[in-house]
Amino acid sequence: MASDPSISISSGSSDSGLTEDRKRAERLNTVRENEQSSDTLVSSVLSIDDEMEKLNERANAEQVSTLQKQLRIQVSTLIASYTTGRAESRTGGTGLAQLIEEDNDPLLRQNLATQLAAQNAHNQQCLYRTCAGVTSFRVQDPDPNAVDGGRVLGIRIEAVRRAKFLRPYYVLLNRPYPNSQSLRVHRHTIPPGIPLSGLAARCLPPPQPDQPAKQDLVKFVRSLRREIVRHHHRLYAVSYLRKAANLNRRAAEMAGDDERLVDIYLGSADAEAKHVEIEYADGRTGRLVMGDDGELTKVVVVSDTAGRDREAVRELLGNAVRVEDVSSRLINAVRDKNSPERAVLF
Repeated sequence: MASDPSISISSGSSDSGLTEDRKRAERLNTVRENEQSSDTLVSSVLSIDDEMEKLNERANAEQVSTLQKQLRIQVSTLIASYTTGRAESRTGGTGLAQLIEEDNDPLLRQNLATQLAAQNAHNQQCLYRTCAGVTSFRVQDPDPNAVDGGRVLGIRIEAVRRAKFLRPYYVLLNRPYPNSQSLRVHRHTIPPGIPLSGLAARCLPPPQPDQPAKQDLVKFVRSLRREIVRHHHRLYAVSYLRKAANLNRRAAEMAGDDERLVDIYLGSADAEAKHVEIEYADGRTGRLVMGDDGELTKVVVVSDTAGRDREAVRELLGNAVRVEDVSSRLINAVRDKNSPERAVLF
């Protein structure tokens, strides 16, 4: 049977048409994918630009704040300088004020006057807080049912650490005993590591029925302030010791020593800041106990395998009798590369 040539020709043309449509669809898909990828790339570039702009703004803001801080420091230093003080004294205390009055710029004159007043107030406050470490004041308790008509005696104790004033500590005293002028601690902001209750029991005992109480408020405040100063001195000694240990550790890491000190820190349950924990790179642990004034009372280094390591204690302490001596010994060992303690301390 003879084949019909028209049928074969029409089927071939339809196949070629389908192929062209498929190719055209693939090209369209490719174009769409390229457009999507280009859009994604553009959006990512824009997001990167936004992030860079934000970082630049943040850096500029930090730089501006740093410059403003430096400007405030320089202005306060200039106002409080010795030369300015001499100019004030030569003109009867009106030297800088006279310069402010003679300035023609009202805005600058106002700014200078504000800075001068703020600096004088700051100087007066620092002088007062330095010379009067302990001050007393009266407080009225708002509670209508408070004892002694709500009259409260407040004690403010200043504390200084690293040449900076810390937040003052307060002790509030009242008179809860009937027919007695004896005082009792009502409220306070003293840290838990300071034996406030013991000092109060010794210096401010409650009155007894058979004999009047002999209270010594001056002794109580003096002893309390001494304990606060001791507490902050111990904290500073531990921070200085930790700084020396960090210097020692970095030097030991460069030397590749496995017996170096790793970290020094206060015990987690030590509120009095007297127990110092010591860690070594080889797994040894130690404890350093100091007294009230920072003197060393006991040092122990323990190994998991050999027990107490007395040689490590001798190498760590040397002739040190205070915590500051141990810190100086560690720092000197870092500075002196030929030190005989380098093999152990590093």
